[in-house]
Amino acid sequence: MDTIANLLSKIKNASMVSKDSVEVPYSKMNENILKILKSEGYIKDIKVFKNKDSVIKGINVSLNYTETGRPSINSLVRLSKPGRRIYRSADTIVNKMGKFGTIIVSTSRGLMSVSEAKKKKLGGELVCEVF
Repeated sequence: MDTIANLLSKIKNASMVSKDSVEVPYSKMNENILKILKSEGYIKDIKVFKNKDSVIKGINVSLNYTETGRPSINSLVRLSKPGRRIYRSADTIVNKMGKFGTIIVSTSRGLMSVSEAKKKKLGGELVCEVF
């Protein structure tokens, strides 16, 4: 099962029905993606939790909305999929949405936004696009 696609679809579906928060399964990749989304202002907060009776961790994601009540996230798109990986060098990464969107890139130095990857002149696997 693709945990990143699961994360993105849960966030997208929860924001479409105006939920305050959503719980997603824990993985280091999910946590790092959510930290980037928080730093870019797409979500309010993330909290890692573990139930008393279980060894399974989870992440509680607080969604962000504008003053008019519209979700901050309009679209979440998984770019690189398990069956078709997409890699780009730092020179060829293009953000189609400009200042309005963010592409998350998995580089040799960890996950980062496309603007940060270009500053550090790093390429890698295109994980997802948010706008």
